[in-house]
Amino acid sequence: MQVKKIEEKISDILRKNPKIKKAIKRIYQRIMVFITRPQKSNGDIEQISPNDEFEYFFGYYDKSPWNNDESKMVFLRAKQTYKSVAPKESADIILYDCIGKTDTVIAKTSSWNVQQGCMLQWLGPNYDRYIIFNDFRNGQFCSICYDIIDKKEIKIYQMPVYSVSSDGNFALTLDFSRLHKLRPGYGYSNLEEKQENIEYCPEDICIWKIDLTTGNYEPILKYEQLKKFEYNETMKNAIHKVNHIMISPDNKRFMVLHRWFQGNKKYTRLLTIDIDGNNMYNLLDDGMISHCYWKDSEHILAWAHKNKEGTHYYLLKDKTREYEVKWKEKLISDGHPSYSLDRKFVVTDTYPNRSRISNVYLIDTRNDKVKSIAQVFSPFRYDNEVRCDLHPRWDRLGKKICFDATFSGKREIYVLKIGDIEK
Repeated sequence: MQVKKIEEKISDILRKNPKIKKAIKRIYQRIMVFITRPQKSNGDIEQISPNDEFEYFFGYYDKSPWNNDESKMVFLRAKQTYKSVAPKESADIILYDCIGKTDTVIAKTSSWNVQQGCMLQWLGPNYDRYIIFNDFRNGQFCSICYDIIDKKEIKIYQMPVYSVSSDGNFALTLDFSRLHKLRPGYGYSNLEEKQENIEYCPEDICIWKIDLTTGNYEPILKYEQLKKFEYNETMKNAIHKVNHIMISPDNKRFMVLHRWFQGNKKYTRLLTIDIDGNNMYNLLDDGMISHCYWKDSEHILAWAHKNKEGTHYYLLKDKTREYEVKWKEKLISDGHPSYSLDRKFVVTDTYPNRSRISNVYLIDTRNDKVKSIAQVFSPFRYDNEVRCDLHPRWDRLGKKICFDATFSGKREIYVLKIGDIEK
């Protein structure tokens, strides 16, 4: 614990000099890996992706690669994922038969990145026949609805999707080109030439709503609206962006991270908003918020900093100042949390530690018991912007967890069989 605190203090000191920080971190980790000789993996882990010359991954932690009865999975296949955060080469979309253990290429995408893929996901409310993913066609971004039974595209939307409602009726989206410029690894590179000169706070739209039944789309919010909402002096002459949109389980509100930059200083606040753009609420505004997840339609779990409490996981109640500190002494680093369908359990991960080991943690929310259920090594080739975050994701029955990892030497898809977790 003491070593962890020392590392955090050094990290804070070096934060204003990112290049120096990266260099020192790399040297430190190489020394520790040489000394500790860590295992490549530990845990009840099964590789799902094929052993071939390609790399495989799914994307972000708020989506599940499984269909409703867990007979099939979807994920991405690429030639390589360690040279560019948003490669210009296309990636294959794979349909995996969990019973027959076979994989089939069903489509391709030209818009993807190493952190969130192409927003590939099953469409609700049934999650059994249709998938949706982003692509780039005819000089513009779009999203594709694909029928895995008839093996054909059934709809092409004139906007890419970011977060899709659980009933499959609508989606919210943002400017993936601006995101690519300001946060490498999360946007798409297809139109990067249009983002050479970034406006600090453009008059442009920052969030749109897409009707997935009609294909129509409409603006929800502009950057200027976010800036004017509870404005403070740190926003003046700052570069503004949005990221990490997540729609609430009842599909009535969404959360979004509003970020702005003053030189090397980054500010973040967590906003919750009605789907139509109204009733904006500043849920957390103490400077740092990273990864969040809706527990239900009134509560959000977030790794964040609060001035009075410090940096921890917090369970926040929407549209109020009520909160609860979670697992204060048990989980002391950032991760990607998500709840099981019955909300009895949370899974989260960690970034590589001093020995390049990442953990997957399972938390029983009824007694707050925390257990590490897997540990994996991350090769140095996968670091910084091209790192491979584990992004653990639940199946739809609460019996398995899927994650991406590189301990074999390249990105692969793995499944953790956690069995009867009630026991």
